[in-house]
Amino acid sequence: MEQRTRPQAILVAAGSNLETGGILPAEQLEKARTALGIRGWRLIRASRYYHTPAWPEGAGPDFVNAVFLLEAREEGPTELLRDLHVIEALAGRERSLRWAPRSLDLDLVAWGERTEPDRATFKAWRDMSPERQAREAPDCLILPHPRMHERAFVLVPLVEIAPDWRHPVLDRSAQELLAALPAKARAAIKPLTG
Repeated sequence: MEQRTRPQAILVAAGSNLETGGILPAEQLEKARTALGIRGWRLIRASRYYHTPAWPEGAGPDFVNAVFLLEAREEGPTELLRDLHVIEALAGRERSLRWAPRSLDLDLVAWGERTEPDRATFKAWRDMSPERQAREAPDCLILPHPRMHERAFVLVPLVEIAPDWRHPVLDRSAQELLAALPAKARAAIKPLTG
């Protein structure tokens, strides 16, 4: 008898801080959710939308952020990343400057317990200075995202939908990672109302 493997949960951080063609940031996130489903990715859970300060500080207008918990069956991270880039492009995303304002930003931040391409690459990007981070971008997919554990705009919505998710390298839950951030960073992330 063929043994079935359990589908792995995957995490996508979504953000927008530019109105494009009359579409507001929160609407961009809503359209992205729909587009993921159209492209065959099953949404298990989505956080509320949060108003968050631009990152890095002063990099542009404030963002609307969320985290989507997806399930994949046979597709892999490379296929999802390709689909995320297609969805961003359809939303008018232009990749000019690193951390520039954007109509839509979809980041694959974790795929089950995978560490890709390896722990050494993860560690090198995690430990990179902010100055180098601003100038350089990885030439391959790094999972989990090497700085997700430092970003309240990822962790606050993540804790809402998957508080017990464990970081595969740091071996800490989403709740523990969020609690380790400065109180000021956590307090700056506020749910959208109305």
